[in-house]
Amino acid sequence: MTVRVQADLFDAGAELNDFAKDRTDVGAVVSFTGVVRDTAGDLSEMQIEHYPGMTERAIGKIVDEAVARWDLADALVIHRHGALKPGAPIMMVATAAAHRAAAFEAAGFLMDYLKSRAPFWKKEITAQGADWVAAKDEDEDALKRW
Repeated sequence: MTVRVQADLFDAGAELNDFAKDRTDVGAVVSFTGVVRDTAGDLSEMQIEHYPGMTERAIGKIVDEAVARWDLADALVIHRHGALKPGAPIMMVATAAAHRAAAFEAAGFLMDYLKSRAPFWKKEITAQGADWVAAKDEDEDALKRW
């Protein structure tokens, strides 16, 4: 199981290839890559802050829960911090399991957790100024299924 919180850009294809390399013990590998979205068309960057150490531990605990709950063979979570431009990869989740249902469900669980509970703080920077990103009801509602 791997959790990385980093400022550096990552290559989702290369990460997935490395994650799945030589895996003959699983029947499913699922991945998701999130990118910085510019919904209003005026985002210059998103700034993501976190507390080093605390963030990795918090994500690690939820990865451990996913591994136990869905009997995963492996899991990968990468989340970036710092100043990110629209279209840049912000996070990636990959799961490996014997069967696809477990891999898909665990990936969904991890993504929902990262979206609403992981200790990151996001600020959108536009020509009009800077605003912290507020929690959304639909993200909170997504957690209820778990």
